[in-house]
Amino acid sequence: MAYDIEVLTAAPMLLAAVRRQVPAGSVAAAWRPALDLVWAFVRRQEGLWSGGHNVFVYHHPVRPGAPMTVDFGVHVANPFEGDGVVQPVQTPAGRILSTRHVGPIDRLGEAHAAIEAWRTQHGGVFAGVSWEVYGDWGEDPAAFAVWVSYLLG
Repeated sequence: MAYDIEVLTAAPMLLAAVRRQVPAGSVAAAWRPALDLVWAFVRRQEGLWSGGHNVFVYHHPVRPGAPMTVDFGVHVANPFEGDGVVQPVQTPAGRILSTRHVGPIDRLGEAHAAIEAWRTQHGGVFAGVSWEVYGDWGEDPAAFAVWVSYLLG
């Protein structure tokens, strides 16, 4: 798949999120239990959610092989107080590289690779944070969309 890489200025998004330390390669095992906690919290808070999507924020480790801090969250409409497990967090604001992946989720890595290739070709430094905004699930996995963004340093 060809990816259009855009340089944009991102505003922060408010999330209700659960933060986890995730070993390399283990996001697939960690996301669902974390999001189950977030969605249970959001459903108990009237007016908190107004159609926002799932958002995963990755705080990339400095040391190779170290676990990654991941905020598994849901974009929410209003500020709120956390409950000790689910907390308010924001995606970063600033200049980003971003692209949209459409298709099976098991090919999402191709979008990340396309951003890295663009950065290598055009120069630039990542700031150590990236995030994915997941579109609505549907019956056709070939139509599933995920927006991938990397904060530039």
